Amino acid sequence: MDRRKFIKNTGLVMGGVIGGSLFGGLLTNQFQSEPASKETVVEDDGKNARIFFNRKEDFDVLSAAVERIYPEDDNGPGAVWLGVPYFIDRQLAGEFGNNGKEYMQGPFKDINNSERYQSRLNRGDMMLEGLRTMNQVSLKKNNESFDKIEGEKQDEILAAFEEGKVKMKGASTESFFQLLRQMTIEGAYADPLYGGNRDMMGWKMREFPGPRPAYINEIESEEFVKHDPISLKDYQP
Repeated sequence: MDRRKFIKNTGLVMGGVIGGSLFGGLLTNQFQSEPASKETVVEDDGKNARIFFNRKEDFDVLSAAVERIYPEDDNGPGAVWLGVPYFIDRQLAGEFGNNGKEYMQGPFKDINNSERYQSRLNRGDMMLEGLRTMNQVSLKKNNESFDKIEGEKQDEILAAFEEGKVKMKGASTESFFQLLRQMTIEGAYADPLYGGNRDMMGWKMREFPGPRPAYINEIESEEFVKHDPISLKDYQP
């Protein structure tokens, strides 16, 4: 599936993504057959620093995985350029990552797609365990770490995790994949204030105007009015 169709399909959940909600569905058939470029260059503006991921190898696996889920193509940049790995890092370093606002005692049901979190692991631990398991699978099958193998081989591993064909400690690989995909898309479309959606390119690809305070001057217009996107930080002095 190409980027244009992927963006169209994600339009229905756009508002939910920006609000941080969970959403389901499969993604296996949306992986691209062409390997993503290994030479994606992102300028360091001094704001990119890891908070949650202490081990660089974990962060490298994360970066490779999110780039396969949201790859760069002719329609726009991919997850790495958009800063998605750093968005995920920031989210996992806070209450979202340690499930600070959720009841985390048993019993836990062995189900997926539940409206309630069902793992003994908090999101941060699930992410680390999932990424390390993914890397172990790659080392066993390819004798190389996940971030070093070709895109098609990365897709095979990601698809196996999505389908629950791999075992990991503390949670199902299906739950891990759902979390990884959720946070990838959130990082691409969230307000740049939170660390992703660099230069608001995620919004620009969708022609989303951002959190504008009012449309009083356009509400009577019979023509579609296009606005350049604006971020929450643009309202701050």
